Amino acid sequence: MNSKLISNARVLPRAASLLFLYLLLSGCGDQLLSHSKFSGSTMGTFYHITVLTNPAASISEQDVQQAIDQQLQLINQQMSTYIDDSELSQFNAAAVDEWVQLSPNLFDVLMLSLELGWLSNGAFDITVGPLVDLWGFGPGRLDRADTVPAQISIDRQLKGVGFQALEFDLESSKVRKRKPVRLDLSAIAKGFAVDKLSELLLFAGYTDFMVELGGELRLHGNSPRNSAWRIAIEQPESSMMAVANKAIKVSNVAVATSGDYRNYFELQGKRYSHTIDPATGYPITHKLASVTVIADSAAYADGLATAINVLGPDKGFQLAQQQGLAVYLLVKSEQGFDAIISDAFKPYLE
Repeated sequence: MNSKLISNARVLPRAASLLFLYLLLSGCGDQLLSHSKFSGSTMGTFYHITVLTNPAASISEQDVQQAIDQQLQLINQQMSTYIDDSELSQFNAAAVDEWVQLSPNLFDVLMLSLELGWLSNGAFDITVGPLVDLWGFGPGRLDRADTVPAQISIDRQLKGVGFQALEFDLESSKVRKRKPVRLDLSAIAKGFAVDKLSELLLFAGYTDFMVELGGELRLHGNSPRNSAWRIAIEQPESSMMAVANKAIKVSNVAVATSGDYRNYFELQGKRYSHTIDPATGYPITHKLASVTVIADSAAYADGLATAINVLGPDKGFQLAQQQGLAVYLLVKSEQGFDAIISDAFKPYLE
């Protein structure tokens, strides 16, 4: 096993049902370039990686698979709220005002989360986890009845929400909380893992690949068809049968989608989404069905997709246009779905 794959994987800079259709094998008779695939499970979902064969890569596929699994195990141990002794769980258990030394990975994710929080005016907030749990969408969801929490319970949990309670020491990579918040990275950790796997593959000598984890994607170089990667954005449907809405061609970017059409409950004719608005403590109620974001990193795309999903179609599109973000929105309408496309997204459309 080449240990350098693990030690050097973080040299480069920086939920959920599958929200994409992969159009890698586009037609019968296509002459495909030689490629390999890696797959497995992590973070409560699955990952799939396709790499074009590179004769210059001197590392065996067995070592690459082992390095991938070790990297994912490390990130899970750092960022999972389902592991009692994970680094994140230990930070959540730390006392208010206690400085905690964090690993570079966790520190970077918290810094990016802070950036996304300010950018979205609080729509992205990694302290919203207790409210998600209160509504029955957190750990143990299958064991809970679908009920609407009492207003007093929502108000109580809202007091513990606010990413502004985090304070960072940039020189020592330490973080402390100024009030008893509890962090949940489920809206960004998968994207971060995709970025780290991409860095690992680049270090291993691969230049053409697709990394997918739980619907978050990062794509480099060409596909086995010797052209840019062709990805189809999924049409929001309640059934498990995926239907393509629009195809895009991408390379050297990350793609993430956020939607609420498969994770919700209904009570007395009203639908309650798993996406909670940190400002109100209630599930979102607007008509934005899904949002797809293209960005340089999967972590950024992952978090931004969640933020815009919270903001809704009007404020989300306004943010995208103001910041030059590549965003594709599908909004529920009487005819089905209307697409709202930011200027920065249009060059990627077929």
